[in-house]
Amino acid sequence: MNKADLAAQIAVRTNTTKKAAEEMLGAFIEVVTESVSKGDKVTLVGFGSFVQRVRKARETNNPQKKGEKIKVPAKKVPAFVPGKEFKDKVDA
Repeated sequence: MNKADLAAQIAVRTNTTKKAAEEMLGAFIEVVTESVSKGDKVTLVGFGSFVQRVRKARETNNPQKKGEKIKVPAKKVPAFVPGKEFKDKVDA
């Protein structure tokens, strides 16, 4: 399912237009993206949490030059932690 399909499903379930559902979905994505990029946690009880994690700096092999090591700097990455109800529904 892509973003357009999701917006269409939201429109059907909420009896709104597809355009309104696309705007709401877009606003949701913007709010979550901005909040997580600031370091805030966005929690939807029963669904899950969107969080920011820090990936540690590390040394790894260079895939282009065999045997050569390269340093990968630390960086912040987004993550999703599913809630219990979501996990249970998927496992059913």
